[in-house]
Amino acid sequence: MSDQRTLDVYARKASDYSAMTDDYEAPQLAGFMADLPPGGHVLDLGCGPGKEAAAMARAGFKVTAVDAVPEMVELASAYPGVEARCETFDDLSGEDIYDGVWANFSLLHAPREDMPRHLAAIHRALKPGGRFHIAVKTGTEAKRDRLDRLYTYFTGPELTGLLEFAGFTCTASEAGRSKGLDETYAGWIAISAHA
Repeated sequence: MSDQRTLDVYARKASDYSAMTDDYEAPQLAGFMADLPPGGHVLDLGCGPGKEAAAMARAGFKVTAVDAVPEMVELASAYPGVEARCETFDDLSGEDIYDGVWANFSLLHAPREDMPRHLAAIHRALKPGGRFHIAVKTGTEAKRDRLDRLYTYFTGPELTGLLEFAGFTCTASEAGRSKGLDETYAGWIAISAHA
């Protein structure tokens, strides 16, 4: 289920978010790409303005990028080599399609009760041994930020448990703290896993 109020914020702030991420590349992206087969097929799940999808395309990967916000899909579609579509997390289906799925600060907008279902769909969509990257903000609650976006916060052990329940093997994790679109700092965790 998508939260319409969250989608509306991203629709209004698409150009601001794109500008904010102009000089940003997730530090985990290089390692994610290094663990993929050359020319592999990657899904950027919740791609936003498409900056990281574009980096993967430039590196020679076949990139499918999806986002539930049409304004974000339009921005992502402008990058060469990025096939962008307007889809929600619930639209992910199919088996053994992708060599990697990149979900960088996107699934944290899904309700907590939906996370097991989404992770199971991602696991099915990955080829055996496929690489998965997920990053979320850390905490134990669900609440709206000052921009009215809904966030579901997870602890590291909770997220690891959910990934393992979905069939993933977690291989690495990294934690940090950074400033978001709402100008506030928050803790986060990024986990690398294999199907």
